Amino acid sequence: MNQILVTGGMGFIGSCFIRRTIEKFPKCNVINYDSLTYAGNLLNLTDISDNPNYTFVKGDICDRSSVSDLISSSKFDKIVNFAAESHVDKSIVGPSKFVQTNIVGTSILLEESVKYYNKLSSASKDNFKFIHISTDEVFGDLPDTGKFTEKTPYNPSSPYSASKASSDHLVRAWHRTFGLPTSITNCSNNYGPFQNPEKLIPLIINNALRGKDLPVYGDGSNVRDWLYVYDHCDAILSVIENGSNGETYNIGGEFEISNIEIVKKICRTLDKLCPSSAKLPYERLIKFVSDRPGHDYRYAMDITKIRGELGWVPKESFESGIDKTINWYLNNQEWVENTTKE
Repeated sequence: MNQILVTGGMGFIGSCFIRRTIEKFPKCNVINYDSLTYAGNLLNLTDISDNPNYTFVKGDICDRSSVSDLISSSKFDKIVNFAAESHVDKSIVGPSKFVQTNIVGTSILLEESVKYYNKLSSASKDNFKFIHISTDEVFGDLPDTGKFTEKTPYNPSSPYSASKASSDHLVRAWHRTFGLPTSITNCSNNYGPFQNPEKLIPLIINNALRGKDLPVYGDGSNVRDWLYVYDHCDAILSVIENGSNGETYNIGGEFEISNIEIVKKICRTLDKLCPSSAKLPYERLIKFVSDRPGHDYRYAMDITKIRGELGWVPKESFESGIDKTINWYLNNQEWVENTTKE
């Protein structure tokens, strides 16, 4: 990779992906295009802001002229689309923003990418790819057994997952109709450093440290497959380097745990790490709240394809990953405070 455009690169996963890309490809120029909504945080990449191979451009994927100017004026080998409205609860309160960004914004990116791609030389076309980052939520939910495969029919439950399902279909259509080299990745729930404090794991960590309620939807029995964010980034890089055009790859951590168990795990770890706290045991802060409308019961990803074709497997166990994550938040409370203010 010589030059890569990352949309939504100030978000949680996007910023970690940029950091990982610069680590693995120090000569690659990375352009980060982000509109800095609530999910985009300039503090996520302060450690590389002075890197000569990194450039931040503030802009919205729904702004066609801005997207067109950026893509047409640069020589990108790869375009990686993380840009999306991603919080399920927010999609229930205000779905129109999700439709605009996730569907209309993706279509604009695809249209401008095709214009750019058609002007490339044959050699440059061979090296170009559009990577679309999606979610396991497009598949709906699962009963107690079974896993999502790349062939599982889409059955989204929330406005968020419906908008992401729509964007996936657009990417497939642009590959088939216009010949744009694309790959789609559908990942399970990510966790790790730099995640927005409104998400489950950082919310529980930070509320516990402040003696606030630890809200758990329903009875907490909903199950998720958890994936450490840098494992996810390595999987995306594997798809960029060796993935086949027109293909979809499921990415998961191969670790399922219910929401209530993950909350209790965090509480027990904090009990050990912060033994002098007057708030111990932290489990007494757990509060069950009304369930989210349309709350999917269980997600689980079958990663046979990416393991077999690209040789990727998650390196981080959940035990090691959650310990790293908790310690990161304990050691970066200034980031938490500043991000919460934003």
